[in-house]
Amino acid sequence: MGFVKDFKAFAMKGSVIDLAVGVIIGGAFGKIVSAMVDDIIMPLVAAITGKGQFTDLFYIISPGKSGDVYKTLEEAKKAGANIFAYGHFVQTIVDFFIIALFIFIVIKAMARMQRKEDAKKSAEPFGPTPTEKLLEEIRDELRKN
Repeated sequence: MGFVKDFKAFAMKGSVIDLAVGVIIGGAFGKIVSAMVDDIIMPLVAAITGKGQFTDLFYIISPGKSGDVYKTLEEAKKAGANIFAYGHFVQTIVDFFIIALFIFIVIKAMARMQRKEDAKKSAEPFGPTPTEKLLEEIRDELRKN
């Protein structure tokens, strides 16, 4: 029974719930970035470079059984060619850099907001401590006598 109670206390902590929400949002954001890279950025890069679909970029290390020239990555794979498929890898690297850039921007913005909040707190005058209040009351009582 103690294990279940301890686990429930752990799972209900704010930081664990925040982490779960962050993972879910991060997964969804990763899909958005992948779609943007796949459907917008890489077609533009392919148009600029004059290549076809960017994920089809590959280098033939050794040809397959027929020794043909392959137009697509899929054709090369079907023929059993030994290939170095670098297009998908480059696309994944672009995904990573966009996600890393976004995370950097969000963390920088959060740090800026935290600094502003800290500045507001430090600008607020501190009131007297309870001990100081008590000493003031004692002083005031002594002055009356």
